[in-house]
Amino acid sequence: MPPTSHADEHQLHDDLAAAAAEANDAPSGGRRGSGDIEARIYQSIYEGVMNQRLSPGTRLPEAVLGKLFKVSRSTVRKVLQQLAHDHIVELRLNQQAVVATPTPEETRAIFETRQALEAAIVRLAAQRVTAADIAALRTQLAEEHAAMHRYDQPAWARLASSFHLKLAALARNPVLSGYLAELVPRCSLIVALYEPPGNASCEHDEHGQIVDCLERGDADGAVALMQAHLATLERNVCLDRSDEEHGLARLLGLS
Repeated sequence: MPPTSHADEHQLHDDLAAAAAEANDAPSGGRRGSGDIEARIYQSIYEGVMNQRLSPGTRLPEAVLGKLFKVSRSTVRKVLQQLAHDHIVELRLNQQAVVATPTPEETRAIFETRQALEAAIVRLAAQRVTAADIAALRTQLAEEHAAMHRYDQPAWARLASSFHLKLAALARNPVLSGYLAELVPRCSLIVALYEPPGNASCEHDEHGQIVDCLERGDADGAVALMQAHLATLERNVCLDRSDEEHGLARLLGLS
């Protein structure tokens, strides 16, 4: 693997700085204390992946991260190991960390798991949701709509993922929420790697229809809509693109 260039280092600095700013505004999902430097590094990289600033295969050199966050390489290494445990990054044989690149097989397994998991989540949410919860979801939908119409892809990607996590919270089952919190960033990676240009990662109208079902207490309807929603998302990813094709497409500005 070639060494990281000054241009790469500068771009990584910019991407992580932007991700860190977004991480300050984003819900942490219960991850570590906000004052802890390890939490800040973790959340910056996590948000960078979630918002697709850090694409699959992006190198994360310990020395560069240490300089950026003014910490030792051993501190950076500890955070990267946790990110690897959470499937956000991969640690190569030479201990070089890169943003994870999901395989087609992993992609199919993840979507299969999300189908089962989110069906259970929306069924419970339909039974337990309150009027205040519905109002909060309507606010979320308005934010999604605004981001979509101002063509703010990073905000849209974050909000689309956040919608699913908010539904999980409404199920009032922390075990289900925890499983989904692990899968959502992995799906964000999949979308960044495989989805052709021009497709929305999640359809705003479908989110609205799910909220309508929850408001009516229609658990079966919410489950059916969620399963169709996830099936559409899975169909939108192109699993047969080779690494070479994908890399060339990026260089030519076609992906």
